[in-house]
Amino acid sequence: MTTARKQLISLADTPYYHCISRCVRRAFLCGEDKNTGQSYDHRRGWVEDKMLALSQVFAIDVCAYAIMSNHTHMVLFVDEAMATTWTTSEVIERWHQLFKGTLLTQQYCRGEEIPDYLMTSLLETVEVYRNRLMNISWFMRLLNQSIAIQANQEDNCTGHFWEGRFKSQALLDEAALAACMAYVDLNPVRAKIAKTPESSAHTSVKERAAKAKKGKQPSMLLPFVGNPRKVMPKGLPFELTDYLELIELTGRCIREDKVGYIKQNQLALLTRLNINPENWLTLSKEFRKLFHGAVGHGDVLSDYCEHKGLKRRASVTCCDKLLA
Repeated sequence: MTTARKQLISLADTPYYHCISRCVRRAFLCGEDKNTGQSYDHRRGWVEDKMLALSQVFAIDVCAYAIMSNHTHMVLFVDEAMATTWTTSEVIERWHQLFKGTLLTQQYCRGEEIPDYLMTSLLETVEVYRNRLMNISWFMRLLNQSIAIQANQEDNCTGHFWEGRFKSQALLDEAALAACMAYVDLNPVRAKIAKTPESSAHTSVKERAAKAKKGKQPSMLLPFVGNPRKVMPKGLPFELTDYLELIELTGRCIREDKVGYIKQNQLALLTRLNINPENWLTLSKEFRKLFHGAVGHGDVLSDYCEHKGLKRRASVTCCDKLLA
């Protein structure tokens, strides 16, 4: 039985979520069809462009992504704090980038006077829009729906493009976040369609590596802001150089099957997260197979399950073994 989305998303526990969508029947509808030889690789660019465009409208930032030939991986950050600061005008203007809105919201945007007896209705509508603009289900719905429509028009057909619902996992602590991001960024290397992380097309790590060479970070991705401190800006709680170094070495291990490349005492990020190299390599190779629900250390996983009313702590054994 599938689990209701509201039972999986808990912003009180974490703003970070790993989302996966697969093409129907896992066909290569965004890659090269092995039977016909026809290439649909350009659709990966569609997904990437639409995802990044939506992140500029929603209060949702992209931490990591990999657009593969028959599935997509995304690590998303829900910025609830930012959404609560938006004014009525900002919420409506953002929503109108996606939908027409109502007659009232259109009148408000045109600067027309709204009678007092209708203002309450307008403000209620605005709060509905605000909640949707920080809702992962709405984000993924608009992303996948637009790609499905575009692909069906190109193929002159109808029907499903994506399998049922997208899958999502709550990432409850820094170890789970770092491991999941690495798993996502290294997808093409594991699949042997890219030799190095920085050469893997349609991935966040390629964008980050290219910008890092110029001493910058991609403007459309959630930035790395360094290790946690008293006054912490918005962003990923890791050093960019530490993360890229770890990804590069992990990719080499996966490609050449040599665990010895990773030495914990030489990698600041693994030391800080207290994850040994063997466990890290397992996480970066098999994250999705190992964990079928929320991911994090035992204490945060217990809190999450309690808040969501879940009786069973899924994957708690793997969490305790591999994240320690």
